[in-house]
Amino acid sequence: MHEMANIVIVGGGAGGMEIATKLGHKLGRKGKARVTLVDCAESHVWKPLLHEVATGALDIGIDAISYRGHAAAHGYHFQQGAMTDIDRETKQVILAPITDDSGEELLPARRIDYDYLVVAIGSIANDFNIDGVRDNCVFLDSTEQAMEIRTILLNKFMRYASHHQLDEKIKIAVVGAGATGVEMSAEMHHAVDQLRGFGYKIDSTLLEITLIEADKRILPKVEKAEISESVAKELSAIGVKVMTDTRINQVTSEGLHTSEDEFIPSDMVIWSTGVKAPDFLKEIGGLESNHINQVMVQQNMQTTRDPAIFAIGDCAACPQEDGSWVPPRGQSARQMALMTADNIMLLLNGKTASNNYVYKDLGALVNLSKFHTVGNLMSFIGGGVMVEGKIARFVYTSLYRRHLIELHGPVKGTLLMFAKGISRIIHPHLKLH
Repeated sequence: MHEMANIVIVGGGAGGMEIATKLGHKLGRKGKARVTLVDCAESHVWKPLLHEVATGALDIGIDAISYRGHAAAHGYHFQQGAMTDIDRETKQVILAPITDDSGEELLPARRIDYDYLVVAIGSIANDFNIDGVRDNCVFLDSTEQAMEIRTILLNKFMRYASHHQLDEKIKIAVVGAGATGVEMSAEMHHAVDQLRGFGYKIDSTLLEITLIEADKRILPKVEKAEISESVAKELSAIGVKVMTDTRINQVTSEGLHTSEDEFIPSDMVIWSTGVKAPDFLKEIGGLESNHINQVMVQQNMQTTRDPAIFAIGDCAACPQEDGSWVPPRGQSARQMALMTADNIMLLLNGKTASNNYVYKDLGALVNLSKFHTVGNLMSFIGGGVMVEGKIARFVYTSLYRRHLIELHGPVKGTLLMFAKGISRIIHPHLKLH
């Protein structure tokens, strides 16, 4: 190409940030292409940490990464806005106008030219069209939603603490016992402990947390049942009521109704079950999508109807040789991002996008506060290797460390890990990734 190519990445999650950083370094800094990242937020928070934002355990000032600042330092550009459509004929992404809280327009609707487009907007919780979920639940799909949960929780805690109404418990239901639901249930107990530091006479008995899962066990996506059992035991020990094999068919302002006609009263319902791509992705720009709105791609991550458009991560439906689909996991989004960057560079050099994505399950790790870490590594090798204790904890902390080093480089990434490590010593957590 004679003119500088425009590469646009929509979505600044882990996958979007990693591909923008890699292409910024390889192309943007060298004047070989103009790389632009688009996101509706101003800063990036690693999605597995959102439950900590929701309980106030995580300091956004330390852990959020400003897109503009990061773009300036890493050779790409940033545009704030939400994608509403793709005009494939003119090769443009259409962004919605940005308004302030009073509805005043700050930035009009815009069109951004692309030669290559990467859709990386992740996933949201699936409400499965269950009656009342959208109106009566809170979700944990974005930093804004996490902050909303934090505000609701803190207000409830403060009101109870200031009136000493300890005889009446705050009932919280968490629907969906995947990673997010399990972490959120545990993290709320830490939030209560932290508030005691402010002099409020409250303790974790103030909370009545019920974790509800339709599957026969919690963490149904974790292959080894021993890990699920270990986590369920730990949750019960800190006072979380775990209900498995329980299906919700209606949510009201008073609580949840199960398919067995049981009623679970609740002051707040956090919905974290299932995964689907955002609704507006269905047939966006005439691209092919599946029943959960994921954009259909080939194994090299090019969309089935347009070789100039790629989709990666949770919002993409990527087939595998055995007929299965790549699961929506953080590890697969990261691997897809780095491989797609390579494919785009091949296309810019007049070659074909010849790298195909093959999913290998690297396993799952569960870190139960400071007491014990257990996990399964390299699941693709004959069921994997069980690891415990210090080895498991080292691998667990290395996941986030690797993400930071990908985004900031080895020196700054390592310094940031030290800063966060100090924060972790002050705030012990029960976590799962």
